[in-house]
Amino acid sequence: MISYAPLFKTMAQKGITSYRLEKMGFSRATYYSIKCGNSVSTNTINQLCTLLHCEVSDVMEFIEVEEAAD
Repeated sequence: MISYAPLFKTMAQKGITSYRLEKMGFSRATYYSIKCGNSVSTNTINQLCTLLHCEVSDVMEFIEVEEAAD
C-alpha cells in the first residue's frame, strides 16, 4: 500500500500549506485526491518533488500489508 503521510510531514516541516502549494501551481483537486489516499501518476509525484525540493521518499512510502490467511 502506498502512503502519502511523508508528503504531509514534509509540507509541515517546510511550512507549506495546501493553499501555498496551490499558489505554486499544484492542483487543489489533486491535493485532495492524495489526501483521500487515491493513487496519482508519477508526473504528479515529480511535480511535488520539484515544487517542494525533496525526494520521492519525502512524498510517499510503501507499507507492506499482510494478507489474511485463509
